[in-house]
Amino acid sequence: MQDFYLIINWVVAIAMLGLGFAALLKNHRLTLNKFFALFTVAIAVWIIASVLSNDMHNTQRFSVIGNYFVFFFSFLASYLLLWFAVALAKDAKAARHLRRCTIPILLVAIVSGTPLVVSHVHKQGEVYAVDFGPLAVLYGLGLVVLLGSTLIVLHRNAKRTTGEDRAHLSVVYRSMVVALPIIVATDFILPAATGWFGLTNIAILFMAIPTVGLYYSVVRFRLFNIRFIIVRSMAYVLTLGIVAVTYGSISYYLASFLSNKNEATQVILNVALIAIAVTIYPPLIRLFRRITNKLFYRDAYDPQEVFDQLNRVLVSTLDLDKLLGAVSVIVADNMRTQFCTFLLAGTPYRKQRIINGQRSTDGLSFDTIQRQVAHVGSSIIVVDYLDAQNLELKRHMDENDVSIVIQLVQKQGGVSEELGYMLLGSKKSGSAYGSQDLRVLDTVANELVIAIQNALHFEEIQNFNKTLQQQVNDATSKLRRTNHKLKALDETKDEFITMASHQLRTPLTSVKGYLSMVLEGDAGKLNKQQEQLLTQSFISSQRMVYLIADLLNLSRLNTGKFVIEPIPVDLREVVQGEIDQLRETAKARNLTLAYDRPAEFPLLMLDETKIHQVVMNFIDNAIYYTPSGGTIRIELHDNPSNVEYLVIDNGIGVPKREQPHLFTKFYRAGNARKARPDGTGLGLFMAKKVIAAQDGIIVFQSEEGKGSTFGFRFAKSRHLAPGETGDEPSAKALAKSTKSLR
Repeated sequence: MQDFYLIINWVVAIAMLGLGFAALLKNHRLTLNKFFALFTVAIAVWIIASVLSNDMHNTQRFSVIGNYFVFFFSFLASYLLLWFAVALAKDAKAARHLRRCTIPILLVAIVSGTPLVVSHVHKQGEVYAVDFGPLAVLYGLGLVVLLGSTLIVLHRNAKRTTGEDRAHLSVVYRSMVVALPIIVATDFILPAATGWFGLTNIAILFMAIPTVGLYYSVVRFRLFNIRFIIVRSMAYVLTLGIVAVTYGSISYYLASFLSNKNEATQVILNVALIAIAVTIYPPLIRLFRRITNKLFYRDAYDPQEVFDQLNRVLVSTLDLDKLLGAVSVIVADNMRTQFCTFLLAGTPYRKQRIINGQRSTDGLSFDTIQRQVAHVGSSIIVVDYLDAQNLELKRHMDENDVSIVIQLVQKQGGVSEELGYMLLGSKKSGSAYGSQDLRVLDTVANELVIAIQNALHFEEIQNFNKTLQQQVNDATSKLRRTNHKLKALDETKDEFITMASHQLRTPLTSVKGYLSMVLEGDAGKLNKQQEQLLTQSFISSQRMVYLIADLLNLSRLNTGKFVIEPIPVDLREVVQGEIDQLRETAKARNLTLAYDRPAEFPLLMLDETKIHQVVMNFIDNAIYYTPSGGTIRIELHDNPSNVEYLVIDNGIGVPKREQPHLFTKFYRAGNARKARPDGTGLGLFMAKKVIAAQDGIIVFQSEEGKGSTFGFRFAKSRHLAPGETGDEPSAKALAKSTKSLR
């Protein structure tokens, strides 16, 4: 039995030292790891000192010294355990109180290793019994206070914390709350009260409980993040133990069987056994690695590989259903979860939706989850870490086999917009989600928030385009119907204008002819007043004739009947004829018409009727937009490559901002409307159409308040009449062509 106690003590001591060394090796700068390493050293020394002090093979003097170590290191271990609990709980308030009590606690620890606590020892059966000194009660009270404070810190913080911290504290608290009272009772209180110190061997056995608890927290909940070191160490130790036991058993059996053989044979057999053991060790260690990987690392994955897969999906599509469907597969496959599902909030274009990943969605809804997580205060909610204040959420998650809820929240300008939730089922292995899993999920969630926002904007644009396209189609259809009606009305209008123009032109021609005859004296001599009245009537009838001509040409343009009929035309005669007809009008407005008729001018192939109208229009406009007393100069130029007709006035001009619109249909400049309210805005429009239809170019130049130049230009190469030559014009004509526009 004594050997059994001895083996257990050494196993616990080595296990605690190994755990402390692994924690320190992982991160020696972390306060939690430092205190834990010191605690494990103190426990190991306490266990070893306890074993040695109870060994009856040692002298009483040695046992006394051993008990000094037992009491000192047990008290120190209790103090370090309290510090470990405070650091694990991240309890700043408890840490401040503990710092204030450091000196008194260390003084009690020092006293514990003196005769004031252990005055002497005496033999009691198979162990040494302790005779306590005068301050043993102080030691006992200090020990109870330290261990009680440890349990209080662990219990209080296990309730208020969440996540892995809560899991660590809960496991350590449960193991300590079972082991510590038994250890204190069997190692100090009961021996002191009954005098039976054989119980101290039992006390050490119960140190296995917190040791197992700590190892469980390391493997199950990744305490200190040394799971890999511990599991690998276990694999090596187990492998080495199996090889050693096997070798020892075979060696013992062979030694018994070959006891009558010579020594050389036994040496050869031992060497062979050692060679076999060395040979089978590597395959065995590989076997144990595979076993430990399957037991402890079946959930292992490479976070970087997860992020790489995620990034490839995020840049591959903007279709939200495809994107989140692919992400759910990536997360579920790498973390070995039962499912990964997304609940998304509704948008103006789509209702709330569930993007399913490998599971039924019965019982899950965005509104229910949103209402229940509102007061949790954490973006990643693990069902195992929910407290009593969130029982409804915990029950809802348990009913739907949901282990984790991750909020997908877009934060911008201090405003949070909840986009949805990512729900994960439990792991297929039954393991809990560790800190690495939660860090990876947090990163994935942050990336997804941006991707979901972009996909929602893309959906919004797509839906807007669809809506806009429908509106455009509806508007286009309506516009087509309206356009058909307008075309019908326009055709009716053109028919009316054509009919009215033809019907009006005949009587107007008669009126104009008779007025001309009367003015020329064919009906007798007129007095001055009669002549003035009849002259105004003749001018008005002439304007009416021009208006009818414009309307007819406009109607022909709209109906496609506007035809150019070129014949040889002498522009000198055309210009002279229009000047003669308008001279009376100019005289009535006190204007001077200046026209220097060229002595020679080539015949051009033009539509004479329409050119008459253009020539007249330019002169007529100059007359009406030039103030009384002004001068209008009409010029014809026979240039080397073209012929040019210009009407130059010093009238009101055209404002610069309105010049680009001047030749459009029904457009009139603002100052022109004031000077001549009865204009139609068709004259210049038709003039440009007539000139352009005959491959000519409109000439226009104007400055407001200083006058304007209107005219046209035709290339000789296209418009010379048959029989005309392209010879150089006379010197007189060349001289005139160099005159600048004014």
